[in-house]
Amino acid sequence: MQIIPAIDIIDGKCVRLTQGDYAQKTVYNENPLEVAKEFEAAGVQRLHLVDLDGAKAGAVKNWKVLEDIASNTKLVIDFGGGIKKEEDLAVVFNSGAALATIGSLAVKAEAVFVQWLQQYGAEKFLLGADVKNEKIAIGGWLETTEIDIYSFIEKYMAHGIQQLFCTDVSKDGLLQGPSVELYTKIIERFPTLHFIASGGVASMDDITALQQIGCDGVIVGKAIYEGRIELSNLVKPA
Repeated sequence: MQIIPAIDIIDGKCVRLTQGDYAQKTVYNENPLEVAKEFEAAGVQRLHLVDLDGAKAGAVKNWKVLEDIASNTKLVIDFGGGIKKEEDLAVVFNSGAALATIGSLAVKAEAVFVQWLQQYGAEKFLLGADVKNEKIAIGGWLETTEIDIYSFIEKYMAHGIQQLFCTDVSKDGLLQGPSVELYTKIIERFPTLHFIASGGVASMDDITALQQIGCDGVIVGKAIYEGRIELSNLVKPA
């Protein structure tokens, strides 16, 4: 299972929100590149980079942070937040992202996203599903829909999506453990999906539990920044 540290960006700084609430923000580092280099030095190979300003504005804002990290590390970066138009998508790929993370757009503009999947290849995208009570939440978690997670996954796997990460908003940023029950249901229903867990991870025990149910990856954020999980524990010796 791949450990994928997260860097969330507001005003060019590394932050974390609690339950997606912009009012509950903690700044962990003024320099995201410094954080990314620490991850790389620890042996991490992949990074989940989120433009929270972009998610709120509906347009990519912190692409220079992406460019900075992509230019100065060898991390495989997936970048999301505010990718609504093809110009945004082009900026993200041109700035060095290996994968574009798409969430709200896949809900609100299905035709546009399907066209991108056909044009660029589904392997260039990481689909993000933010969930409250098994329903999709969008717009930086500010809005909950009536779309259930299972039909959402089924639809986009039919369009070629191979990787998906799921965040249970009720767990995110609380360090109270991940949604093992929900993730187990998803993995059992979609065994060929490259499934990445996100939200609530507070300890190495949580990571072990996710590995045991068959997660292919896990995104870890606050637990690293709060010192609950040591970077040295994230990468096993070869």
